[in-house]
Amino acid sequence: MLEDKNQERTSLEKLGEFGLIDHLTKNFKLNHKSTVKGIGDDAAVFDHTEKTVLTTDLLIEGVHFDLSYMPLKHLGYKAVMVNLSDVYAMNATATSITVSLAVSNRFPLEALEELYAGIALAAKVFNVDLIGGDTTSSTSGMLISITAIGEAKEEEITYRSGAKPNDLLVVSGDLGAAYMGLQVLDREKEVFKVNPNNQPDLSPYSYIVERQLKPEARKDIVELLKEMEVLPTSMIDISDGLSSEILHLCKSSKVGCNLFEEKIPLDPTVISACEEFNVDSTMVALSGGEDYELLFTISQNDFDKIKGNPSLTVIGHMTDEREGAYLVTRGNTKIELTAQGWNSFNSDN
Repeated sequence: MLEDKNQERTSLEKLGEFGLIDHLTKNFKLNHKSTVKGIGDDAAVFDHTEKTVLTTDLLIEGVHFDLSYMPLKHLGYKAVMVNLSDVYAMNATATSITVSLAVSNRFPLEALEELYAGIALAAKVFNVDLIGGDTTSSTSGMLISITAIGEAKEEEITYRSGAKPNDLLVVSGDLGAAYMGLQVLDREKEVFKVNPNNQPDLSPYSYIVERQLKPEARKDIVELLKEMEVLPTSMIDISDGLSSEILHLCKSSKVGCNLFEEKIPLDPTVISACEEFNVDSTMVALSGGEDYELLFTISQNDFDKIKGNPSLTVIGHMTDEREGAYLVTRGNTKIELTAQGWNSFNSDN
């Protein structure tokens, strides 16, 4: 959390807008045949043989990230993940991204090089091309806008609206870790403000902190489902909390749901962190958000294909719309699901 006051700082004014773009993007290579023209013209050109999928997200300093504990390289990586996750939630393959950036004059060139190092790492690991973007000045802080583009066969695109009663509700990975990682980071920030010489020991929380600072979009799950020959009937990524996403599926598909508390996958470090912070682990999974796992429904006929896979957990089933959406507790009590996840317009966030 301590900032190196002696690091070299190069003013962005020395490069100008186009010089800055050239400098930050000079090492990005194009890998997809669909990318006809990337950076360097008035617009990018791409030629997809399949259906095109497009999504965009805006990240604002002080609202979506805190640079007192978010390293810029991690921020660049995470900003890409947020968008790729939405592409994978359509059961599509991500092919390219654009990156637009607004920064105040407190950021030197070296800071933006770190940010773009994270973007470059994400692009390399997930095999996407950087094909354009923009840079401009900001009166305060940093703003990042990334657009992700993907492609998929028309018959494989998965919407939120295809779930049917009796479909199984499945989630990848485990839930709640990103939220608890944020709680740890916020706590240590407050300790640091009181005593700047006190460096936190985050090693006991490495898993949950990493899930907050460096999430991984679940491209592997999309590939796994294709290998299993399982086509989800509906799908969404978990960015705003499990309960909110389930309700999105229910609304779009016009179905209800029974979610079983005992089936919600929780990592042991999440459970222990919840005990330490005196919060309920089920509520954390339901409302925490930023897990970027995939939540989807499948036909019961496909259950045997996914049964026993350590990356997937059946957590419930869809019902008739008139039955509503409920959490079935460990005590076999039914509680109506409510959307209490992240809301960017909530002043309490």
